[in-house]
This record gives sequence, structure tokens and C-alpha cells, in this order.
Amino acid sequence: MLRQRRARILATLGPSSSTPDQIYALALAGADVFRLNFSHGSHDDHAARYHTIRSVERDIGRPIGVLMDLQGPKLRVGRMAGGRAVLETGSRFRLDLDTAEGDATRAGMPHPEIFAALRPGTDLLLDDGKLRLRVDACGADFAQTTVMVGGALSDRKGVNVPGVVLPISPLTTKDRADLAFGLELGVDWVALSFVQRPEDIVEARSLIGDRAWIMAKLEKPAAIDALDGIVALADGIMVARGDLGVELPPQQVPVLQRRIVHAARAAGRPVVVATQMLESMTTAPVPTRAEVSDVATAIYEGADAVMLSAESASGQYPVQSVAVMDNVIREVEQDPRWREGLDASHKPADKTTADAICCALRRVTNLLAPAATVTYTASGATCLRASRERPTAPILALTPKTAIARRLALVWGVHPVPFEEAEGFDRMVADGVAAARFHGLADAGDDVVVVAGFPSGRPGRTNLLHVVRVGEEPGV
Repeated sequence: MLRQRRARILATLGPSSSTPDQIYALALAGADVFRLNFSHGSHDDHAARYHTIRSVERDIGRPIGVLMDLQGPKLRVGRMAGGRAVLETGSRFRLDLDTAEGDATRAGMPHPEIFAALRPGTDLLLDDGKLRLRVDACGADFAQTTVMVGGALSDRKGVNVPGVVLPISPLTTKDRADLAFGLELGVDWVALSFVQRPEDIVEARSLIGDRAWIMAKLEKPAAIDALDGIVALADGIMVARGDLGVELPPQQVPVLQRRIVHAARAAGRPVVVATQMLESMTTAPVPTRAEVSDVATAIYEGADAVMLSAESASGQYPVQSVAVMDNVIREVEQDPRWREGLDASHKPADKTTADAICCALRRVTNLLAPAATVTYTASGATCLRASRERPTAPILALTPKTAIARRLALVWGVHPVPFEEAEGFDRMVADGVAAARFHGLADAGDDVVVVAGFPSGRPGRTNLLHVVRVGEEPGV
């Protein structure tokens, strides 16, 4: 069951979407990859959802990716007397390590690492930016601040420190336990929260190895400053606009989204645009026109995937949300200006054999308009480089590894299919054409482009491009 679109849909599972019937309906509506949000739910909850996804995958007959999203370090104030206190604009307010309940003059903040990074003049944002404090004086265990924007502060509200690289790991003790559990389950992608620097990816890679691909969530200004280094080390990128929109002025978020998408595309890394894409559909059966335009913008920019969060996890209309996203993507991809935009924003490739082959693929598909591209890949690298070129023909990815097929379910234009490894050039061509015909991408008289590494079975050896007409492939 191949998708008749290039961009993919990542849907979060939760209370509104955890039964077999619900997950099956989401997959039919257009979900290509499912997100398990480890900020909520128990290990048993996530295991049940994972096994249901695999059952639905067997029923549908198409690889489905699973992304686990780690919570990351959540910085919060402590408890407040009576549950809340009102901070008046212009008043003095102290933050410290004292565990006593807070009031209108002070609150506990059990994060010594924050105090270590603070300097006078630093801004602190509380409760998703609803309250703003300016640091006047600070030490190893306290910060004396002035309330710049006041309001009600409740128990355990979040703290953001924009413009400061905090000396903390993106992986908490909870994250490490969750990660071990998720890898044992067999997740395909790991979304790493609170990434600030390239070293965060290195740390995660030391734990994950090649058992899953790493997606760096860019939600801190520090990550934007280190964008190229993070993109180079991660397997995928997520534009996490929630915290990014808290720590930066909102007018900067669309500009940064465009910058991140283009940087990921240039490097050949799958990129996901996330957060509040169809937010109103958590309670309404139809989206706002602005939300539809937001999804369309991500598709015009060439994002690999767009993501649903609360809309599919806890909203009242999860299936409708996926269907709306599917319809918007299809409509945009029928617009000739969509293709013009992709071509205009295309970046030169690296000087490697694989990229040379995939550059040729882009040119061949533009000239010959083949029905399909068939790529043989053991590691997924060939497909990623082919997808980077955004060819006009769909990419049928044949791989002997089911795990790689599932990871590729997130990648632009790729239709992954587990397939036995072919031996010999003629067999590769014949099997590739047969697969394209079987999956409805090509028919007699159509051209098919085959991209592979020869001899086969050696990852990172893409060195072959062959054009064959269906019905004229070599006999084997």
C-alpha cells in the first residue's frame, strides 16, 4: 500500500489513539510513522502501542516506523504554598535550592546547574514564557531577580533559560532507562530532546550505536548556533517549535524553521516540522485556514515529514487530523510551483561517488520522466542520498533489512520494501523492475531507473545507475 505523495506524516499516539482499531485507522488515513512520547505514559503503555503498531504493519503490508521521543531534562520550579502565587511586575523574586514551598517572594528551583550558568542580566522564562524574570545577582545556590512580566506561578512550572548553554546532559536518568527499554522493544528512531551542542549527539550515539537512528530536536537557541555541527552528526532533525517559540521571539520561528529545513536538506538529513500544526483539531473537526497554510508551507519548503502531537494523541479527532494533513500534502504536491520551489532551493551535492550517481539520478528523472526509481540499500544511505536530490520519480527502496525499511518510512519520496538481496547485475535489474511493477509504480513500456552498489551487499558503495524499459529488462 504505497503512498501517493512524497512528504510523510508522523502521528503521536496517546489516550485518543491507542487501540488496534484506532492505530489501524490512523495508518489507513495516512500516518507513516508513529511517535511514542516518553514524557507521558508507562513502559507498559508504550510496549502495548508498539506491539499494536507491528500487528497493524503486518495487516497493511507496509513498513511503519516507530519514533520514541525522550523527555529530556525538564527544568522546573518547586511547589508553591497553596498551589500558586502571584508575582507582581517590578517586584523582587528569589530562586534558590531550598525545598520549602514558595510564595510571592521566592521559590525553590532544584537545578544547581542553572545557577552555575547564570550571570547578572540573564532572562529566565517561567511557565512557557508567560512570566519573565531578570537576574540581578546570583551565586552557586541562588538567583535574585526582578519580575519583568508578572502573573500567576503554579507548582512545578517549567523554566527556560534563553541564550545560555546549560552544562547538563540531554539524557537524564529517566531518559537512559527509557532509552534502554525502547531499544529493547525495537524502536526505529530516537528523538533526543534539549539538544544544545554536537557533543550531545555523540553522547547519545555512544548508547544507541546502530540500533536506531537519532533525531535531534532543535528547541534551544544554542542548538541554532551549533546548527551545522548538529546536522552533520544526527541522522535526522526535528524543528521543535514549542520551546523554540518560548525562548525566542515568535517572529523568528518561521525564519529559523526555513533555515533548519534548508540546512537538513543540504546535508541529506530527513527533517520533520512539528508542534501545533493542526492544534485547533484537538477540539474541532476542521482546522483553521492558518493551520492549513502552516502545513503547506512546510511541504513547499521540502520537509520530509510533518508531525501531529496532541491532535492525534489526546484530541477528539485524531483520524480526521491525519486525513487533513494527507489532503494538504497531496494538494501542495500537485502544484507546479511546489516542484519549482524544490528545484530553486536545491543545494550542490558532496564530491563523492554516491552523490555523483544521485545527481545523475536527478538529471535523468528530469529528462526522461521515468515511472520509478529503484534503489538497493543495505544501510539506507543510498536512499537518503537519492531522497536528498528530490527526484521527480518515486523511490522504491529495496532492502534486505526490515529495520532499515522501517527507518526509511520517514524519508521524503521513499517507499521502503523489505526484499531479498539480489546477486548479479542482471538479477538486480530484473528484480527491481518486477518490484516496481508489483507495487504499481511501473507498467510495460515505462522507464525505470535502478540505483545500487555493485558488487551488492556492501554498505556505502553506491556506484551504479541503469535505465531500463519495462519489458526489455535482461533475462535471468
